[in-house]
Amino acid sequence: MDLITQIWERATTTQEPPSGEVVLLTAGVALVCLIVPTLWHLTRHVLTIVHESAHATVAVLTGRRLAGVRLHSDTSGLTLSVGKPRGPGMIAMAFAGYTGPAVLGLAAAWVLGRGYAVGMLWLLVVALGLLLVQIRNWYGLWTVLVSLAALVAITWWATPVWQSGFAYGLTWFLLLGAPRAVIELQSSRHRSRGARTSDADILANLTHVPGLVWVGAFLVVTVGALAWAATLLVR
Repeated sequence: MDLITQIWERATTTQEPPSGEVVLLTAGVALVCLIVPTLWHLTRHVLTIVHESAHATVAVLTGRRLAGVRLHSDTSGLTLSVGKPRGPGMIAMAFAGYTGPAVLGLAAAWVLGRGYAVGMLWLLVVALGLLLVQIRNWYGLWTVLVSLAALVAITWWATPVWQSGFAYGLTWFLLLGAPRAVIELQSSRHRSRGARTSDADILANLTHVPGLVWVGAFLVVTVGALAWAATLLVR
């Protein structure tokens, strides 16, 4: 109980927000991770984890039975669920993937704006723990375990300054990375031209609305979340 009490006290204690310079510095670090190819390939796994977690969360919320999540070394992923092959639940689940990181980033920015940087990190620890039991392949298990271990280490042992900096940096990465992932999606669709199995094309099949329109919807949500969250973080 002492451990739980300590975690609760840390999670519910507010921290002084970093200076504007530090906030912009964390945004710059996140941007470097997006621009440098090697770093992007490595850190994109974070977006994949959130992407598939969003699919899984919406699947459960819409009454579908979650059958497992797979994460692959090429940064792709797959979420399997059991339920009606068509309908609002399936549409919501398919739409959640590319918008998930942006929505999570916006929520994180709102929490950070209220001074709960450590609380935000602990919520992510819980979310990764729930995802862990749904992983169905070895690479995915390794990826989530490493991410979980790193997050716990920072949340438990790092100083408040580093905890706050990491929380802001991670939030910026989700917000900035979400639109880039959507742009990559359309680039991939353009190259394939033939059989397409992306979320946008699944939505096109479910709704008879062109996949390009769904890509545009993803971009509107992700850019909108970035703009809104930026006002919360910089303020």
